[in-house]
Amino acid sequence: MYRRALTLLRLLTALLLTAGGLALVGGGGTAAAADNGTWSVFPQPNAAGSASLTPDRQFFYLEAAPGTTVHDKVSVANLSDRPMTFQLYGADAYNTPRDGGFALRSADQKQTGVGAWTHLAKNTLTVPAHTRADVPFTLTVPAGAEPGDHSGAVVALDTAIEGTSSNGSVAVGIKRAVGARIYLRVSGPAVPALGVRNVTVDRSAPLVPGLGRSTATIHYTLVNQGNVTVHPALSLKATGWLGGTVLSTRPTDLGIDLLPGQSVQLTAPWPHPPQFDHVSLTVTVSGADISGHAGAGFLAVPWYLVGLVLLLAALLVLLLKLRKRRRTGDHPQGSGDGRVRVGAAA
Repeated sequence: MYRRALTLLRLLTALLLTAGGLALVGGGGTAAAADNGTWSVFPQPNAAGSASLTPDRQFFYLEAAPGTTVHDKVSVANLSDRPMTFQLYGADAYNTPRDGGFALRSADQKQTGVGAWTHLAKNTLTVPAHTRADVPFTLTVPAGAEPGDHSGAVVALDTAIEGTSSNGSVAVGIKRAVGARIYLRVSGPAVPALGVRNVTVDRSAPLVPGLGRSTATIHYTLVNQGNVTVHPALSLKATGWLGGTVLSTRPTDLGIDLLPGQSVQLTAPWPHPPQFDHVSLTVTVSGADISGHAGAGFLAVPWYLVGLVLLLAALLVLLLKLRKRRRTGDHPQGSGDGRVRVGAAA
């Protein structure tokens, strides 16, 4: 029972961290904090002595060589009318497998990257209402760290339980968290690479071609095989039986930042696929000066109609055989009247 409750708590915390970790850029070029309307987390404003609750930096963009340490400060702004107490920790980032969203490891999960390298001056922080608190932290890059991009966040987790969620007889307390993203570039060769795998197509078509609308969904797995974050675009091309193009799309921004070593399972709609054709499909993803592609083929055939035709053909063959047998039975070999003719004597 305890393990089940702990597992549910981890799942809920991870979902909340995912929502809290997504920060947006406000209009007019002003940075916007990662917040949930009650508190926000962001890099300390550059203006000395400023007590503003509005950031001037959206994320932490850091660069360091293996074996070195960088110093910075994170700001936690309490936007509510009451004091709040937070647990502060560093977290690794990852892409959610189903949509590629930017997500963060929870406090009780093992951190192996930015989350493990980040050390805050305080791990518990109480912030008065309508006040901002700044906390120094260091990020120490191990000597053997892989060059390239490493992402994570400094997370402020509200220690108060705001509600419960039940699953059967197990009630789980819900805590909310907000994270300020860290984009770290470790010095060394940058090797971008993208790959596409597991391309499949799910189709829906009318029983009789031309008497309804067909749709399809393209499924594929996108993999970042390099060591830098990639912002990919998707293009699709499909050809039919005689080489004609039945689908061609221009590169479309997928709206995700695919982190190194991550893979995500994505889909793309195909509104009007062929209803009767043999199709070869190519899925291409591209980034800055890189691309990857994979293909799949399928036979678009109205199997119901084909089966019906085959059944009718089989019935026709059977009827012809029965008719031939009946004719043979009604007319045995010999003359038709049964009489024997005797020829004249020689």
